[in-house]
Amino acid sequence: MLGTIDAIQADLGHDGLLYRYDTRETEDGLPSGEGAFLACSFWLVEALAMAGRVDDARKLFDDVVRRGNDVGLFSEEIDVRSGELLGNFPQALTHIALLTAALCLAEVSATGKVEPRASA
Repeated sequence: MLGTIDAIQADLGHDGLLYRYDTRETEDGLPSGEGAFLACSFWLVEALAMAGRVDDARKLFDDVVRRGNDVGLFSEEIDVRSGELLGNFPQALTHIALLTAALCLAEVSATGKVEPRASA
């Protein structure tokens, strides 16, 4: 799992933010300029925490949370260079990912581990 996390960060990461896929290698029919997908960055927080890299997870969580707008809302994507929030706004999926990442970090802090969750 650690190798997969590291590979994803190396291939799709930029300053702690993750793209959904490599837009340079995938013809998706959309205009260029897709931003990093914020939900992926929060999912990375969970993966790091569950893999025992809790300090990395907390640091990333704090960094991504600081990228919200003036009232703490998030869009679907973010421009990694300018910080501009892009795409659908506000984006429910991003906020759900934020909440589950926060809950995961809280659980790791309280118990030292994360119990598997039931699938929906």
